[in-house]
Amino acid sequence: MATSTTTQLSNTFESTLGGVTVRGRAHSLSAWFVLALRLMMGVAFTWAGVEKIINPFNAQGYLVGATAANGSPAADLFVAMGNTPWFVGFLNVAVPWGELFIGLGLIVGLMTRLAAFWGAFMMFMFYLGNWDITHGVINGDFAYMLVFLAVAAFGAGRILGLDTLVENYDVGGQTLIEKYPALDYVLG
Repeated sequence: MATSTTTQLSNTFESTLGGVTVRGRAHSLSAWFVLALRLMMGVAFTWAGVEKIINPFNAQGYLVGATAANGSPAADLFVAMGNTPWFVGFLNVAVPWGELFIGLGLIVGLMTRLAAFWGAFMMFMFYLGNWDITHGVINGDFAYMLVFLAVAAFGAGRILGLDTLVENYDVGGQTLIEKYPALDYVLG
């Protein structure tokens, strides 16, 4: 198996935040690892969604009981959500179907940044709900949140994903992404 070791501008990245600039150069195998992260999270979320659809999911017990018992800093918010019937009804649909659609979007690489954003949001909420700092403040939920953010940041949907086809769709002599640059926040 041969890989390219030529340094190309496309393998470099740079960002400035708060006046601090960081630069990096990705290894030629990086694209495969970014693809693996996207697929891993896609399969995990698709599986979790299907499981909750097949075995009816009810968020109320978790919202009202688990967060108060584990000392979550957001326990009062979770209890309030769990005691609001219409919100529990919404979550009973949004969580399983959201997980399913986020997972499928990641697997096929379609609307990847949008899927990854909502995946990161869900993992942040799970992090607060599954609060356990016995072994430190970083747990699996927090790590998965960062994986979702990395998938979005690296434009993982452009790696063997449908986002590339959608972005390059011709609209009056321009690609879709050139004509509507705001789609870069959804696709990629």
